[in-house]
Amino acid sequence: MKALILAAGKGTRLGSLTAEFPKPMLAVNGQPLLGHHLRWLRSYGVTEIAINLHHAAHVIQSYLGDGSAFGVTLTYSFEPELLGTAGAAKRLEPFLNERFVVVYGDVFTNVDLARITAFHEARVGASGKGMTIVLYRVPNPTECGLVEVDEFGAVRRFVEKPPADQVFTDLANAGILICEPSILSLAPANAVYDFGRDLLPQMLALGWPVWGAPILPEEFVIDIGTPAGYARAQEASHTALPM
Repeated sequence: MKALILAAGKGTRLGSLTAEFPKPMLAVNGQPLLGHHLRWLRSYGVTEIAINLHHAAHVIQSYLGDGSAFGVTLTYSFEPELLGTAGAAKRLEPFLNERFVVVYGDVFTNVDLARITAFHEARVGASGKGMTIVLYRVPNPTECGLVEVDEFGAVRRFVEKPPADQVFTDLANAGILICEPSILSLAPANAVYDFGRDLLPQMLALGWPVWGAPILPEEFVIDIGTPAGYARAQEASHTALPM
């Protein structure tokens, strides 16, 4: 399995912290978040990793280099204009030629990736089609992509950042996706395209399988994209998986 870390965003919600600095390079427990990502992925045997870049790209490349210091191999994809989350994956389609995990660069997590991958494999079977979304419960449903699943884990509804009067759950996309490469055939080339806003609704409309895998009580997913979230990540960092 390969991986794509989404690291191109500007992180405007963090103000001056990210004015000239990539959000995924903010330190958590003394280490840039991207370092946590690489060690977390490597601990599950994922060593071929792509990272999309835009804002302050040189900071990321200078720190990570070719990835060898972290025991991985890195492929960089610089976007002169932001392409959205799925647009970034589409641009890397030749690289993402096998099952891959997408990790949003502003997510700090200790989720058991082997458990999520097994969940995904059990549902994909020989079909070669589908996606699994890692799910967590949020206090701010209007700021997230909300997910409704049935008793088997199949996603029945997905709404990206609904208005308050359309909130139907507090179960949300955690920013970790397991994907079959065939899903990228649905995304247009060289276009702004998003997993939550565009690709997931398209997959559901076409009947492509999408599943949701909730995190366990001992697992955490923390969006560091706000000052409060960044503080929570610092507090939780001592319970992260050993890297």
